[in-house]
Amino acid sequence: RLHLVTWNVGTASPPPDVSSLLQLDSLGATMDMYVIGLQEVNSKITNFLSDLAFDDPWSIFFMTVLSPLGYIKLSSVRMQGLLLLIFVKHVHLPFIRDLHTQFTRTGLYGYWGNKGGVTIRMSLYGHTVCFMNCHLPAHIENTEQRLDDFEKILEMQFEGENIPSALEHDVLFWFGDLNFRIADYGIHFVRESINNKRYNLLWEKDQLNMAKKKEAFLQEFVEGPLHFKPTYKFDLYSDVYDTSEKKRKPAWTDRILWRVKNLCQHAPKGGEFSEEQQTISVTLNNYISHMSYGISDHKPVTGTFGLELKPLVSEPLVTLSPEGEWSAEHDVLINYSAVPEFPSSAWDWIGLFKVTFKHVNDYVTYSWVEDDEISSNKDGKQVYMSAAEIPDVGGEFLLCYYSNNLQSVVGISQPFQIQPNRTFIGKELPQEEDSWMQRPDNLESHDEF
Repeated sequence: RLHLVTWNVGTASPPPDVSSLLQLDSLGATMDMYVIGLQEVNSKITNFLSDLAFDDPWSIFFMTVLSPLGYIKLSSVRMQGLLLLIFVKHVHLPFIRDLHTQFTRTGLYGYWGNKGGVTIRMSLYGHTVCFMNCHLPAHIENTEQRLDDFEKILEMQFEGENIPSALEHDVLFWFGDLNFRIADYGIHFVRESINNKRYNLLWEKDQLNMAKKKEAFLQEFVEGPLHFKPTYKFDLYSDVYDTSEKKRKPAWTDRILWRVKNLCQHAPKGGEFSEEQQTISVTLNNYISHMSYGISDHKPVTGTFGLELKPLVSEPLVTLSPEGEWSAEHDVLINYSAVPEFPSSAWDWIGLFKVTFKHVNDYVTYSWVEDDEISSNKDGKQVYMSAAEIPDVGGEFLLCYYSNNLQSVVGISQPFQIQPNRTFIGKELPQEEDSWMQRPDNLESHDEF
């Protein structure tokens, strides 16, 4: 289950609560992955420089909301006001590989990043999946410019790298403030149709719908029905359309589309295509806007999807577990084993994480798999971890194996308890040092994390 958000936040700060936006209050099954695409994140030069050194306020906000629920920030990429974040449940980490990020500027003839696209791609259980958050040119007369820019973004993503192009991925999600407007109809007809909830009267003049009928490169993109009010342009903190002097015409600027790579090209000559051959499918469960959020002149839009995968990768590269019962009073051991083809490195490490960790840098401590190894045989290896590094208060933790060659977590343990140090029970403990101060030297602050 994948929940995708697109929201032009208009340089605003995060709202007090995003439970409904992320469907955290729904009674259904929890999501496996959150993909959050924002546009017009505050990108004044002072904000941007501080955000490069530390996580920006929106990233910190979503991490704070989602990490207690068992999600970690898998990857992020930022280009001025464009931000793309992906959060996943711990259990999926070992099956997500080949993470790459990319951005393409299209503002000011490609020299300025106020418009363009940011992309995160990955191998998910062996299938290639790509997420592309775009902010395209504004104004009703710029349809061709929007299409040209999107075509340029498609062509330039991962160009020259040993990575498939965006359209070669098994699944491509395209979303953002795409800025397509409603052509021909006047503002009174548009507003009257919206007031009467007769949105279907406007669909055929929606510029994106019109372009999908004419432009070959758009025809394989799919979108759910627009059964919600146009999401632009509102007075702040209201559900009233623009009352300023400009009185801009409402439009569905904020959209979510997807494309499953053409499976028919693999069909037998007879033209028959059995369902068994289809290894990945996408189902849209919900496509809605969220009218209660008023921090910008756009309303956020979410799409909830089911991704059905026949796993091409079903075993983790590394299996690991704590040896025996762990206590903060003594040194401990970690057992791990790797599949024969695993490309291990002297720079690989195993991190101890709280179960509510926010991202891969957010560990409590770590052991180098070679330097701290104490035994090795055909069944596996053991690594030592010092009691001095283990939190005296104990609690619930996880172990993750980080591969330097693959730049990702390739194994994760089940949650387990560490017994507290009895010497410290009842005493006030010193605050833990920020884990980023002591991270392994090989783990730089990449966009991927």
